Amino acid sequence: MGNVNIKINGMSLSVPAGISILEAARYAGIEIPTLCFLKGINEIGACRICMVEVVGARSLVSACVFPVNEGMEIFTNSERVRHSRKTTLELILSTHDKSCLSCVRSGNCELQKLCKEFGVDNPNYYQGEVVKYNFDDSAAHMIRDNNKCILCRRCIAACDQQGIGVIGANARGFDTHVSSAFDKDLADVSCISCGQCIVNCPTGAIVEKDDTDKVLAAINDPEKFVIVNTAPSIRATLGEAFGMHIGTNVEGKMVAALRRLGFDKVFDTDFAADLTIMEEANELVERVKNGGVLPMITSCSPGWIKYCEHYYPELIPHLSTCKSPQQMFGATMKTYYAEKMGIDPKNMVVVGIMPCTAKKFETKRPNQAASGYPDVDIALTTRELARMIESAGIYFNHLPDEEFDNPFGESTGAATIFGATGGVMEAALRTAVKMITGEEAPSPDFEEVRGMDNIKEADYKVGDLDVKVAVASGTKNAKVIMDKIKSGKSNYLFVEIMGCPGGCINGGGQPIQHAVVHNFIDLKARRAQVLYDADKKNAKRMSHENSAIKELYDSYLEKPGSHKAHEILHTSYTPRKKY
Repeated sequence: MGNVNIKINGMSLSVPAGISILEAARYAGIEIPTLCFLKGINEIGACRICMVEVVGARSLVSACVFPVNEGMEIFTNSERVRHSRKTTLELILSTHDKSCLSCVRSGNCELQKLCKEFGVDNPNYYQGEVVKYNFDDSAAHMIRDNNKCILCRRCIAACDQQGIGVIGANARGFDTHVSSAFDKDLADVSCISCGQCIVNCPTGAIVEKDDTDKVLAAINDPEKFVIVNTAPSIRATLGEAFGMHIGTNVEGKMVAALRRLGFDKVFDTDFAADLTIMEEANELVERVKNGGVLPMITSCSPGWIKYCEHYYPELIPHLSTCKSPQQMFGATMKTYYAEKMGIDPKNMVVVGIMPCTAKKFETKRPNQAASGYPDVDIALTTRELARMIESAGIYFNHLPDEEFDNPFGESTGAATIFGATGGVMEAALRTAVKMITGEEAPSPDFEEVRGMDNIKEADYKVGDLDVKVAVASGTKNAKVIMDKIKSGKSNYLFVEIMGCPGGCINGGGQPIQHAVVHNFIDLKARRAQVLYDADKKNAKRMSHENSAIKELYDSYLEKPGSHKAHEILHTSYTPRKKY
C-alpha cells in the first residue's frame, strides 16, 4: 500500500499506510498508553486511554483503532489529551477496589502505572454507587475478583482467542461485569485452566491461586522431605520478574535461589521430560506396529488435555497415555527415589515450578498417585516462585550460578526444548528414529516443526515409514487439527498440541508483561530462543542418551512401556460435559 506522510507532535514521519496512530507513534519513539488494546487480540477502543488529538477532527480519537492517512497531524501529549486521560482514570477508579497495598499486582499493574504517570492524586475524585462482587474462587487454578475489574475485556478476548469463550460481559450500564453465562462459577463451565486471561489482565482482577504458604509450611515441617523441580521454560522467563532482559537464561541463579528457600533437593523437570519421551516414543512405535489408534497426540499440556475431554471426548483414544513430565517426575520421586532413599512417600512433598496454571488442576486429577499418594503435591507458577524469592529477601540478580542436584538434575537438550511449541515433537522424533531404525537420526534438528506459527506440518522418512506430523499451539488452533482427525481427512501419524499459544514459554503462569510488550515485542520467540540455545550447547541432545534415565530403566522400570512403567508413568482421561 506504500507510505503516507504524517506529523506527530510536530515531527514529520513517513509510515505505512493504513496502520493505526498507535503503531505510527512507535516510529517516532512515542508510546501512547492503553488499557484495553492487545494487538491482534483485543482491538476495540473501549478504555479511551489512548485518545489523541487529530487536527481537523471534531473530537479526540482512539489511537489504537484510528488509521493514519496522508497529511494527518496528530498530538499525543497536549493539555487536552492529558486532561482526557486523567479524567478517564479517575472515572475508572470511582468503581475500583483500591486496596493496592495488598494486591498481588501492586508494582506491576497497568492501571496503577498510568495513575502515577498522569498525576491521579485523588482516587476518590468521582464518587457514586459502587456494585460489590463476591470473588469466584471455585476453580482449582485461579481467583476472579470483579471489584478490581476495569471492563477492558482483555480476558474475554484471550478466552475467545483460545476458542473457549466461557466468559463475557454480562448485564448493562453500571451493572456490567465479566462473568460466565448466567453468572455460573468458573468451576461449572468448560474452562480449561490455561490462565491466558490472567497473563492478559492489566490489573489484579484475575490471579492464580497462591499456594506458596503450603510450600513454606512443608519446608518448615521437620518431618517432610521437600523436593522441588522446575519445568524447562522457567529458566527462560524467571529473570523477567527481577528486571532482566526478556530472553535471559537464569538456570543457575534459579537453582541457587531454590536452595536458599530451603528445599531438601532441587531437581530438574527436564529429567522427566526425557523420561516422557522414552515412554511416548515407545508408545508411538507400539501403536504403529500393533495397529493402535493413530494419530497419537501428545499429553504433556494439561490445559490441552482438559480441552480434549470437554470438546472432543470421542477422540480421547488418540491421546498418549503418558503422564506429563510434572506428574512423571512426582511419580518417580515417590516410588523409585523414595524406595532408594528409604523415605516413606507420605512424608515426601513434591513441588513443581510450572509455567502453567492448569498444572494446579492437574495435580488433583484422578489416576495421578502411583505411590498411593498424589504424584505432585503442589504446583507453583513462575510468578509464585518469584514472590517467594522476593519475600525471602534473596538478591536474585546477584546470586552465583549453581547446578541441579543429581541424579535427577541430568537432562538432554531434547528435554529443554519441551517449553516451546514443536519442542515435544522434535524431541520425540529424535528418539523415535532410534527406536524404529536402530540408528541415530542423521541430525537432531527437525527445524520444520520449530517456530511460532499456529499450525505446522511436516513429512519425514524414518526407515521404511512415512511419518506425517502436525504441531498446534493454542486450543483454537488445536480445533483445526482435531476437526481434520474427526472427519477422517488427516493422514497424520503423530500430533503435538500445546494449550497455550507458543507453548509453555507463553503459559498462563509466566511473568506478566504489560500490553506494550505484547504489542511490539515477539515475547514468545525471545523466550523460546533461550531453550534452543541451551539445546545446542548440551553435549547430549537426545533423550535416550540420558544416563540417569538408563539407570532408572535398568534398575527399576525394566524398559520403556513395561508393565511397571505403565503402572507408574501412564494415566487415563475423563470425558467431560461441554457447558
